[in-house]
Amino acid sequence: MDEEVLKTPGHLISIAARAFTRLSEERLGPLGFGAGHVPVLVALENGVASTQRDLAKFAKVAQPPMAQMLARMERDGLITRTPDPHDGRSSRVVLTQAARERLPQASATLFQGNREAMAGFSNEEQQKLVELLSRLIANLDQLSDAEDGTD
Repeated sequence: MDEEVLKTPGHLISIAARAFTRLSEERLGPLGFGAGHVPVLVALENGVASTQRDLAKFAKVAQPPMAQMLARMERDGLITRTPDPHDGRSSRVVLTQAARERLPQASATLFQGNREAMAGFSNEEQQKLVELLSRLIANLDQLSDAEDGTD
């Protein structure tokens, strides 16, 4: 295999993502959160999603892993689930008070980690990186949708 594959955007982004995940796990762990919880926490806190299906879609993960994560979050006292009065097959997911109380510190921790990781980058460079990564994610979503036949 050609070593140049190790210098492609996909590979470098994968390495950066794993490093960010490790950093986030180390720093969020003492608060009782994991890096994978972040999209769920944001969606529930902001009222963007409240069902397993909607949370999976928001977090861009499949339903089975989302179900496992929610079960762990419920076990750990971060969420509660109640039957959806409009759909007997579905449950409404809400953050517990304990989780809500720790969210500000979790956000501060994540922002601090990002500031540290972006040391030496100008504000313009950081904004450009976010813009480029957002476009890349949109392209990847389109490719995934096309391959899944959901396009």
